[in-house]
Amino acid sequence: MSSQRPPPGHGVARAVEGEHTLRRATAAAAIGNVAEWYDFGIYSYLAGAVLSRVFFPDAGPWATVYTLGAFAAAFLMRPLGGLVFGPLGDRIGRTRVLSMTVLLMAVATVLLGLVPTHGALGAAAPVLVLVIRMLQGFSAGGEYTGALTMIAEYSPDTRRGVFGSWLEFGTITGYTLGAGVSAAVIGLLPDDDLLAWGWRLPFLLALPLGVVGIYLRLRLEDTPAFRQLMERSPALATMPLRRALHILVRRHRRALVVAGGLIVAWNIANYVMTSYVPTYLTSTLAEHGETGTGKATSTLLQVIVMVAMLAVITSLGRLSDRVGRRPVLLAGSLSLVVLGLPSVWLLRQGLGGQLAGLVLMGASLVCFAAVAPSTLPAMFPTLVRYGGLALTFNVSVSVFAGTAPTVIAAATTATGNLDWPGYYLVAAGVVGVVSVAFLRESAGQPLAGAAPLTSSAELPPLPVSADGVPLERPGE
Repeated sequence: MSSQRPPPGHGVARAVEGEHTLRRATAAAAIGNVAEWYDFGIYSYLAGAVLSRVFFPDAGPWATVYTLGAFAAAFLMRPLGGLVFGPLGDRIGRTRVLSMTVLLMAVATVLLGLVPTHGALGAAAPVLVLVIRMLQGFSAGGEYTGALTMIAEYSPDTRRGVFGSWLEFGTITGYTLGAGVSAAVIGLLPDDDLLAWGWRLPFLLALPLGVVGIYLRLRLEDTPAFRQLMERSPALATMPLRRALHILVRRHRRALVVAGGLIVAWNIANYVMTSYVPTYLTSTLAEHGETGTGKATSTLLQVIVMVAMLAVITSLGRLSDRVGRRPVLLAGSLSLVVLGLPSVWLLRQGLGGQLAGLVLMGASLVCFAAVAPSTLPAMFPTLVRYGGLALTFNVSVSVFAGTAPTVIAAATTATGNLDWPGYYLVAAGVVGVVSVAFLRESAGQPLAGAAPLTSSAELPPLPVSADGVPLERPGE
């Protein structure tokens, strides 16, 4: 379905945002996201290779399951974080809340790098890890959806797809950076040093990344859509949480359900590839008599695929501005249905098969990653956009996606069936296809509750007088 550029003004005076400000906002959202998801992702890359031995040394074959269980525990807190940060962002503004979430994540990640091992603290060590992971989950509950909201509300209507894709560029960069740092410490350090102190280094590097994210966000004023809302209705700054939830449930049920389906499909694909597959390749296959791969090699394969995703993600976002969001999302959903199981089978076919399997997973995932950031915010009006996204996103991720690595690991351990990751991917694709069928196309359209938005770079040049003096543009 092709999107149409709305007619100038669309019946309402256009809002114009400076191109420099737009790019600063994109950088603040994307770089902050790099820091957030570097912090959140390094645990999964170190889980099977190192952390299971550091914190669960006596658990035998269930050590990986317990370690991934601590990973999943963070997702229990994400809905609570969304419930707190989302409506707060609708009342006090996007940038202030996003500065809080980056700070909280950076502090929690540094603390995780300082936790004593099981050998030093006994059973209290994994308990501390669990608590800190839950603090990370609380932060993540407000971060990603706030960044989605901010970048969507700053983006011109006809370029929201490409600017939104830069947000996921930041997310994948954060994961890639986390994977690269994890691979470096695993590959360069002797095993004894790795277990003694080397595993801490990736966590401690979170602090400078967090500082950069906070600095960029604090220097940015709030979004045009939020400023328009506050100018029209300043009393909304004191709207009770109960009232905001009532508006969401009563007036936007369709958006909640359709957005939830897209989020489930997208994030199951994400967490299977980024959080479970490293463990699958390094531990699970060997435990079941199959040929896996080494820790450093597994991480290198992940980095290769994610770099390839980075190379195409903004082009897909730009494509969605021309052809619409629905075709790209449908392609990603159908590819999960068709390629989910084959991609997992390939992981058991040696190094070449493992790379090919990851490439198939990455090709499906990048369709969602490029387009969902511009699709989801358009489903809610400014009044409840941050809160609606935060609740829908975090409940969907926590219940269905974030638990996927743990459920897959437990099911594989209990049944001996190595196809469980593929079953999850196929199910995610089916959910995605159904959700896209009910999705309304939003490419090229103004966000609900906001004036049509353009960038100063998209306006025709100012007319000038005969002696070169710029003249005022009529109607602007």
